[in-house]
Amino acid sequence: GSEAAAEQGQEEEVEDRLKEQVDNLLDKSAKTRQAALQSLRLAFSSKTLSEFLLERRLTLTDCLEKCLKKGKGEEQALAGTVLTLLCLQMGSGPEGEEVFRSLKPLLVSVLTDSTASTGARQSCATALGMCCYIAAADLK
Repeated sequence: GSEAAAEQGQEEEVEDRLKEQVDNLLDKSAKTRQAALQSLRLAFSSKTLSEFLLERRLTLTDCLEKCLKKGKGEEQALAGTVLTLLCLQMGSGPEGEEVFRSLKPLLVSVLTDSTASTGARQSCATALGMCCYIAAADLK
């Protein structure tokens, strides 16, 4: 009993930290947004968070969209990486497809923007390829 309660407490703590990081994606400070993206990248790549992310995918998609649109260099690169991990977490179902469909034009835009940093363009190319592989609807 007490082990399950402790695990539940840890789970809630992790979710609270993740919620905080998602909120930080909307911060005015680029440093704060980048730190939040790095934390999310770490969390998404080390733990399955499908349930948590399903409930917040629209919020996350909006935040990543802002980071890709308004961010520069490092922030755009991190946003591309986090998007790739989000797609991996969402999987090939309608949710993953929805996330990919809404951000695909932005990924293409950063990728083809000759003024964007090489890192940002690389990250968006990877995100485009991976998300397309994972979540693009079957084209018949």
